[in-house]
Amino acid sequence: MSFSASLSGLNANQQKLNVIGNNLANINTIAFKSSTVEFADLVSQSVGGSSANPMQIGLGVTTGTISPNFSQGGIANTGVPTNVAIQGSGFFVIGDAANRSYTRAGNFSFDADGTLVTPDGRPVQGYTASDPVTGAIVTTGQPGDITVPPGVLRAPVASTQFGTVSNLDASAAIGDTFSASAQIYDALGTAHVATITYTNTAPGAWSYAVTVPGEEVSGGTPGTPSQIATGAVAFDAFGLLQTPAADVTITSPTWANGASPTNFTWALFDDNGDATLTGFDAASQTSSVTANGSAAGTIDGITINAEGAIVATFGAGRTVIVGQLALANFNNPQGLVKLGSNLYGESAAAGIANVGVAGTGGRGTLIGSSLEQSNVDIAQEFTQMILAQRGYQANSKSITTTDQLLLDTLNLKQ
Repeated sequence: MSFSASLSGLNANQQKLNVIGNNLANINTIAFKSSTVEFADLVSQSVGGSSANPMQIGLGVTTGTISPNFSQGGIANTGVPTNVAIQGSGFFVIGDAANRSYTRAGNFSFDADGTLVTPDGRPVQGYTASDPVTGAIVTTGQPGDITVPPGVLRAPVASTQFGTVSNLDASAAIGDTFSASAQIYDALGTAHVATITYTNTAPGAWSYAVTVPGEEVSGGTPGTPSQIATGAVAFDAFGLLQTPAADVTITSPTWANGASPTNFTWALFDDNGDATLTGFDAASQTSSVTANGSAAGTIDGITINAEGAIVATFGAGRTVIVGQLALANFNNPQGLVKLGSNLYGESAAAGIANVGVAGTGGRGTLIGSSLEQSNVDIAQEFTQMILAQRGYQANSKSITTTDQLLLDTLNLKQ
């Protein structure tokens, strides 16, 4: 019995040394997660006796669990725009729906077709379809390959919405005016400046006219603004917008360059329903301007932000979001199966992948131009190595002692 118990101890400590060796071998592997070994005793044998408590002898030890440790690794800046590190929980989604795997290693790059891939050529999954109205990336549904061919001429995106955050002075005299402007793009990518001119008509009441340059409108007069929308705004006694009660839809003019007319919305309310136009007793001013749409341009740079949005740069500082990385979370990440090449596979123990966007649903955030380092703690591994080595030596000594006892027993007959 002592032979088998000691042999199980040798096997268990050898397994632990194997795990420690693998951890140390991957101390410089991108986003590697070390594993820990826990032992469990084998079933015990009852030997009887008159004791009130059970009298049992253990039959040895076995390897209870070998579990990956998903603690955060250090973040190192690489300067490579397609490198990305996960800060917190989550995994990048790799491969298509029929052959999907997961990784923490974000050392990605674009292949010859402009598809974002891992070092071994597997496509990185995310979202690239944009909403035709807002232009925002749609992050619902199943993720797919992310393809952004660098250097390729990108088609223009017509503006569908613009807005300003402005205040109209409640102390303004009747007839006083104030103007705010926003740049919009037509369907051909030509930029036009839409100017909103407010004229005070009474306390808390203003009229407005939205104009564009006359020479840019079919049939317009060069040098004379062409009016495309008019109306009135009114504020209550607290300076809050009363009318209009909703965003204003503006019908696009027929552009002189032949661009197809595209109607757009003047946003008077933000996403929380708060008005972006106020009538307080303060100087009339515009604090910010927003507008979607972009001109045609060649992608000359890519960055990845904290939400995993892939932001393309066009020439003179113009940017547009062209893709969105997908992240997956699991109820039990320790249940994932290691596949090699920094990849993990699904299993019943891990649960179903919860795929979505970084920073939501318990998923971590992302750090662009960076990589997560291995979380192997060399001091901890060396300490565990010493303990495993001593455990191996102790069990070896136990076998030697048992062998000597058997030899002495055999020598009794001599």
